[in-house]
Amino acid sequence: MTEHTPPPPPTSQLHCIACRKVCLKPNQTFRCARCGDLLEVVYSGRPDPIALKALWQQRRTSRLPLDQSGVWRFRELLPTLQDWQQVITLREANTPVYELTSCAHSAGLQTLYAKHQGMNPTGSFKDTGMTVAASVARQEGFNWVACASTGNTSASMAAYAARAGMRSLVLIPEGKVSWGKLSQALDYGALTCQLKTDFDGCMRVLNEVVQQLPIYLLNSVNPYRIEGQKTAAIELLEQFDWQPPDHVIVPGGNLGNSSALGKAFLEMKELGLISSLPKLSIIQAAGANPLVRTMRENGGKHLITVQAETAASAIRIGNPASWKKAVAILNATGGAVEQVTEAEMALAKAEIGSDGIGCEPASAVTLAGLKKLVQQGFVKSGETVVLILTGHLLKDPDFTMKFHRGDLFRNEEAAETLAAQQRAPIVLEPTAEAVIKTLNDLQM
Repeated sequence: MTEHTPPPPPTSQLHCIACRKVCLKPNQTFRCARCGDLLEVVYSGRPDPIALKALWQQRRTSRLPLDQSGVWRFRELLPTLQDWQQVITLREANTPVYELTSCAHSAGLQTLYAKHQGMNPTGSFKDTGMTVAASVARQEGFNWVACASTGNTSASMAAYAARAGMRSLVLIPEGKVSWGKLSQALDYGALTCQLKTDFDGCMRVLNEVVQQLPIYLLNSVNPYRIEGQKTAAIELLEQFDWQPPDHVIVPGGNLGNSSALGKAFLEMKELGLISSLPKLSIIQAAGANPLVRTMRENGGKHLITVQAETAASAIRIGNPASWKKAVAILNATGGAVEQVTEAEMALAKAEIGSDGIGCEPASAVTLAGLKKLVQQGFVKSGETVVLILTGHLLKDPDFTMKFHRGDLFRNEEAAETLAAQQRAPIVLEPTAEAVIKTLNDLQM
């Protein structure tokens, strides 16, 4: 096989997203020293897109850990580390794209696909960003890393910290945290502190802590997290043979993931890797809908914060840090924002399960929101649509069990709507006759 010589990587700098000031060395909270806004990585240089595609394809057969990572395989579009031996990898990414036949029918589409980021090592998309940001933390000599989390971030950070021999600090809100996610962080050795506040309060406390102690912040305000997460979009386009889908639908929580994927689409278009942009749309829970309100009430000019309340813990965020980035991506790609009720989300989650895939509750807002976008005519029946499923089914098994037992909602109308998808265990006597009767009753 012909060896492809890696093209010289583009040089990168950190820029403020608002005032565009160049930041040579970020502060502990990754905020602009001039205006206080978020930072992002900006590249200069233009690698040859044909050479990049060939090189990335060649690496798929490599046995090097760096190449077996579905993030670092695309390292020509990532910040360059001084020493590649500093990379912390769990062979993240390389996640599948599934066709969802039943879900396509329920949404009113001819075909529908899902990019399942829940198939990452710790069960969520967070791993793709964590491998990059944690590697930068180790390169810069930090012994401690930290995050505020509703679950997935803490699991991912704790795993990568453990892999690197670093210590990790997790701040979680009191109550309403998925124990499936928290158990991961505990198993990976994180120092976990449950604060009597919500996620946004945890984030405020953490910002104060990292300014007083040598602890590296690993929430999605960290621009290196965003760089790693954007590789899911690169991998998706490679899986589609570089033919962009018409729509990509993403759950909206702290809005780092939608910002990352959108950033990748824009960079790939600029580099000539793709010829057109997919419309990136963001779906939120109606009880945690700051971006929806912001776009509808003032066109994205200033954030309207909310007191977040939803069973989808991964997106229970009322003051999203990356809202400006998300607004910019919506405008650049022509995407939409939508919100869904708890019952709509629960039904969509069960429907995804009916396709043999499964996901955590927050992921299911994508299908529920897609149905509304189809009804509104924003998405056409013959268009190609990809849902981004962000977390694994087993991240929140309590939600799934309550749904199928009928314990999730007390509202009679919601319960009636969901009944057809509920499959509670049937208690029987321990006889073959009892099982056969049940099968016969179901007209097997």
